[in-house]
Amino acid sequence: QANLVESGGGSVQAGGPLRVSCLAPVFSGSTRCLGWFRHAPGKERERVASLYTGDGSTSYRDSVKGRFTISQDGAKKTLYLQMNSLSPEDTAMYLCAAGPARTSDRCVFASRYNYWGQGTQVTVLS
Repeated sequence: QANLVESGGGSVQAGGPLRVSCLAPVFSGSTRCLGWFRHAPGKERERVASLYTGDGSTSYRDSVKGRFTISQDGAKKTLYLQMNSLSPEDTAMYLCAAGPARTSDRCVFASRYNYWGQGTQVTVLS
């Protein structure tokens, strides 16, 4: 069982930046999807951003495009999510995930991910 461990969450003023990290030992091995999801109270879990290790391509949900950036450091086995211009609507538990995939288009589906972290809370204050 691989353990994904998120860190870097906290409280931030609206408009500010925050970077969350995910230590993911599953980085080594086969091509896969790496993703960030979020879950807010009373809402369904949603995919925020994903990265396909086969070619490095990334994908974002519309509401975070231009504000969030997903990246990885393979040597450190760490996945990052840089979040800028945060708004209270971004408040949620942020979880990282990893799973196998042969093509990048599969990375938008939560069902592709079989490794999940416990999450780190991000709270944006208005």
